Amino acid sequence: MKSRVVIKSSKAGMSVFLDPDCTFEELLSDIAVKFRESAKFWGSVQIALILEGRELTAKEEFQIVNTITDNSSVEVLCLIDNNAERIERCEKALNQKLMELSYRTGQFYRGDLKRGESLDSEASIVIIGDVHHGARVTAKGNIIILGALKGTVHAGISGNDQSVVVAMEMAPLQIKIGSYGQLYGDKGRKLGKGPVLAFVENCSICTKPIKKSFLSMINFN
Repeated sequence: MKSRVVIKSSKAGMSVFLDPDCTFEELLSDIAVKFRESAKFWGSVQIALILEGRELTAKEEFQIVNTITDNSSVEVLCLIDNNAERIERCEKALNQKLMELSYRTGQFYRGDLKRGESLDSEASIVIIGDVHHGARVTAKGNIIILGALKGTVHAGISGNDQSVVVAMEMAPLQIKIGSYGQLYGDKGRKLGKGPVLAFVENCSICTKPIKKSFLSMINFN
């Protein structure tokens, strides 16, 4: 009997080959067994996932990701699509969404900020790029960095302690939110794996990892 699910490691992440002929319920059952049995082998890792072998709806992809995470310590950071047409459609949709966000917030920046550079916003700001050591970002609202934060940021600069800072990789020199601040030193220590949220709680800066979509929950006014 051939295996309905084959797991392979690749340069891009993890590839899972799925039998195109069995039912989806049978497939989910086999995925659960495969990842439960190989949980010790994979350990606690964050990966990009490629699903191959059969056409899947968005709902089915979501169910597969949930089945993997429920039966192992694997955290799926993203799904990689090998279909060129779908990739192009997704990129267009992403760019359109980002332009809508730029129009709505008035602040949107694409590119890296290097040592000695600074960026100031009269509202919230979304940065697609890295904020390097020695760079500085200030905003009256939230600061969302779709890249690495290694420099200094000050959100809620007008005194808004309800503002937040989010980065895909957070290893800052300093974070300030409203009237509260925290120095982290020059060593570039990461404050968590993957995306991290910084916020004010009990009069101090707190951080926690983010495992779910967060942009839709943030007020960009």
